[in-house]
Amino acid sequence: MKPPQKKVKIGILGCGAIGSRIAIACFDEIQDFCRLSRIYDIADEKMNDLLNKVSQPLLKRKSLQDLIKNCDLMVEAVNSTKTRALIKEALLAKKDVLAMSAGKLISAQSLFKIAQKNHCTIIVPSGAIAGIDAIQAASLTRVFSATLTTRKPLSGFSNNDYLRKKRINLSRIKKEQTIFEGSVKDAVKHFPRNINVAATLALSLHNKAPLKVRILTSPHFKNNSHEIEILGDFGKLKCRTYNDVCPDNPKTSFLAILSGIQALKNHCQYLRIGT
Repeated sequence: MKPPQKKVKIGILGCGAIGSRIAIACFDEIQDFCRLSRIYDIADEKMNDLLNKVSQPLLKRKSLQDLIKNCDLMVEAVNSTKTRALIKEALLAKKDVLAMSAGKLISAQSLFKIAQKNHCTIIVPSGAIAGIDAIQAASLTRVFSATLTTRKPLSGFSNNDYLRKKRINLSRIKKEQTIFEGSVKDAVKHFPRNINVAATLALSLHNKAPLKVRILTSPHFKNNSHEIEILGDFGKLKCRTYNDVCPDNPKTSFLAILSGIQALKNHCQYLRIGT
């Protein structure tokens, strides 16, 4: 008789909108493949709020180290200046990582080298865009150009330091306006909570072509949209997604969170099949 398959133990780092919805999914959509073992956030009130939602008080931990020790896979959902170091700590402990802050993986080849050395995986969900499989396939040939045009409502850019330094007053914007145009590296630097899709796209291109990023906003925008255009030996790819914002966080597309849940499900399902 085949022994029962073990569920993958999930530790969630960050109990904001993204981490909380993934945690709830562990008790709902993906409960057949994994179980939530630990949660941690430096903000105690966020942990308590999540614990009330899932009615699992024993999940709360007082340290990242305890979370890492008691999980098979860590979900990173923090997007802070220390994100890379937090991911690194999990990888050094030979734990898989679902990285929701894809922007932190730009110019972070050392993390992928650690993962390869320790036989663990960094999972990057597709986020709020479509066509990642086709883009990865296209990168097997020559890619001549790649552009990403992101449009988001004004509310998605509140309290942004870059806009403040550029003296861009969101309240004075009356029609569609470009608020950034440049490289993916600068985009994720200045808009760390808005443009993870640019990092996901750049990683999928495998440095075959520099990615040009444009960010626009308008008081008339009601949802987030991302338009991708790639030209190469394969032909031309153009696609656009229109995403509703997450009800808990206007800076995040709901689809981005759903893609994290699906990526986690796919990975855990794959691990269970392999046992």
